[in-house]
Order: sequence, then structure tokens, then C-alpha cells
Amino acid sequence: MSRHLSLRSGNPVLSKKTFNNSISRDNKMTIEGTVNKTAISLFLLIGAGYLTFNTVNLVLLIGCGIGGFILAIITFFKKEWSPITVPIYAVLEGGMLGGISYTYNSLYDGIVTNAILLTVGILVSLLIAYRSGYIKPTENFKLGIFAATGGIAIVYLINFFMGFSGSSLGLMSINNASPISIGFSIVVVIIAALNLVLDFDFIEEGAEKGAPKYMEWYGAFGLLVTLIWLYLEILRLLAKLNSRK
Repeated sequence: MSRHLSLRSGNPVLSKKTFNNSISRDNKMTIEGTVNKTAISLFLLIGAGYLTFNTVNLVLLIGCGIGGFILAIITFFKKEWSPITVPIYAVLEGGMLGGISYTYNSLYDGIVTNAILLTVGILVSLLIAYRSGYIKPTENFKLGIFAATGGIAIVYLINFFMGFSGSSLGLMSINNASPISIGFSIVVVIIAALNLVLDFDFIEEGAEKGAPKYMEWYGAFGLLVTLIWLYLEILRLLAKLNSRK
């Protein structure tokens, strides 16, 4: 019996039904292949981010954001297109993140470097902990992370709709350095990080079940979504901490 349980991940693009009807006897998905696809996606994302880091072009920023969102939706419903959509998604998200990172770095010099190092450190640490068996994604663990991720998503949606009226939730402001605001950001960073554990488990199950080769790209896509979320939340947290000075 597989040690993987029914609820796969709080990440919406990596749900328990993703690998259903996706089993292939030939040309199967592997963990090594998924790692390689993830590395390629991150290389494209970082490269695009580097090119757009030295300037803030709102048209480019918004265009990359909308384009990335559309491609994410297409990838979610057309997983077999992942080998094409995921690299493009990585480039678009990189272009958006470059502009966002430049804005943060203009406010607090060096914050982007710290955010990148923390993101990579968390990724490596959790991967080692997962592979070593120190963190085991039990059913209750998965349910808790899934519920917490859903709750955070609701807060994001409320803040998004409040933006149409020119207001926002104080908890989300990078200028709000209150203990409650900082505490909220710390909780979000922890939840985002723990989603990585569920993503590792999800990808491992896909390899065990012999999913088609294109699912390596889809697995990389799901991991990329979580890493982008984690990086942005670390940036927000560091900005709040720096605003206290």
C-alpha cells in the first residue's frame, strides 16, 4: 500500500485528482525528471526577473501578471500542454517578479537578496527534512495545511475586492509593522513553506503511479507556484520588519 494519503496538497494546482486517468506504462514521470524540469523553470524565471529588475514598467508588469494567470488556468485544465505552457509561465512570472522585486529593493536595499536566500534555504531544508522522514505529511497534517491555505486565500480575495474602493486590509500593508500584522505574515510564510512538503509528497506519488512524462512539467509548475508565493510573502514580511527601523 502506498504511504501517500488521499489529500495531496493545499496548492490548488496539485490536487488529489490530478493523476487520475493519467497513468502511462511507457515514458513515465520520474522524480529526477521533475527536478530537472523545476530547475529549468526556475532558470527561466530568474533570468526573466533579472532582465526586468532594473526598471518598473507598469504595462509590462501588469501584462506579465495577467499573462501568467491565464497560462496558469490553461495549464490547470490542459495538463498535457504543460511542456509548452509552463516554460512560458515561468518567463512571464519572472518578468512580473523582477518589477516587484525592484520596487521592494528601492524601498529597502538588499531585501531581495535576503528574500531569495531565505526562500532557497527553506526549500532545501524542507526537502532534506522530507526525504529524511523528519516531516511526514499525515492526513491531519494535510487537512490542516489545506484549511489554512484556504483561509489565507479568502483574506487575499477580501483585500483584492477592497482595492476597488481604494482601501485594503491593514494586515496586508507592508508599512504596517504592528505585532499583529507581522505575526500574520509569519503565519502565512509558515503555511506557504509547509505547502512545499505536500508538493514533494504529491510529486513522489505521481512518480510512483507512473504518470505520463508531461506530468513532470506539471509537477514543476505546482512547485513553482508555491515557491513564488513563498518568495512574495517573505518579501512582504521583510518589508514590514524593515519599516520598524
